[in-house]
Amino acid sequence: MKLVILYRPESEHSTLVESFSERVVDFMPDATVEKIDVDSPDGIMKLETYGIYQFPAIMIIADNGSFIDAWMGDILPSVDQVVDSLRR
Repeated sequence: MKLVILYRPESEHSTLVESFSERVVDFMPDATVEKIDVDSPDGIMKLETYGIYQFPAIMIIADNGSFIDAWMGDILPSVDQVVDSLRR
């Protein structure tokens, strides 16, 4: 599984997102974290594929590409919630 974070790197959320992803890796050093600019071609594709309509968006995606869990909007989930979902 991997953690995908969709956000705008030049937004007011960038520091929060960067810090959040670092804390996830601190708890789970082998976690795959992919941070994607929502305005990039890959970001736009992921928004459309997974029906994401708010950001930052944090998604757990299985190795086969299937959607596991997501959190969207200004209030990020706890690191514990994300790590628990990654360990499922």
